[in-house]
Amino acid sequence: MIRKATYDDVPALMEIFRKARGIMRESGNLHQWNDGYPSEDVVRKDISAGHCFVLTAGGRNFDACPEAGEEILATMAFIPGPDPTYAEIYDGSWQNDNPYHVIHRIAVAEPGHNAAKAMLDWGFERTKSIRIDTHKDNVIMHHVLSRYGFIHCGRILLANGEPREAYQKDI
Repeated sequence: MIRKATYDDVPALMEIFRKARGIMRESGNLHQWNDGYPSEDVVRKDISAGHCFVLTAGGRNFDACPEAGEEILATMAFIPGPDPTYAEIYDGSWQNDNPYHVIHRIAVAEPGHNAAKAMLDWGFERTKSIRIDTHKDNVIMHHVLSRYGFIHCGRILLANGEPREAYQKDI
């Protein structure tokens, strides 16, 4: 089940991001999500804006019985475009100028369980075009995106000037 995140989910989300940073470091990605990014403040802003979503396990009906708890397997920010950091792309071009959604801060509790695929499937049930970016050293995310059919379009610059590899997929 995928649902909007709540403020009660913040501790679990911060733990998923902590684990994701560890997975990145183990795979050689030493430079992405440093200094505790994404911070609790960033996560709370995503929740406030209605952009933070979670994939839960077990099919429990959280809305009917929140005290039963649930396991959060993955999270992402799913945001309607346009994204200001995607306005300029370098060493390539976007596939088109169609309306799109952006996925930021996608993370899974444990790799290898198709949680990222479930999140991407859910996103494409809501839009026909998704753009996403990742650090050049994030070999796991590059693999996930390529396997899912995303096309590498070039590079974008984050607001702080750091480069990211940019991908897009349309259905």
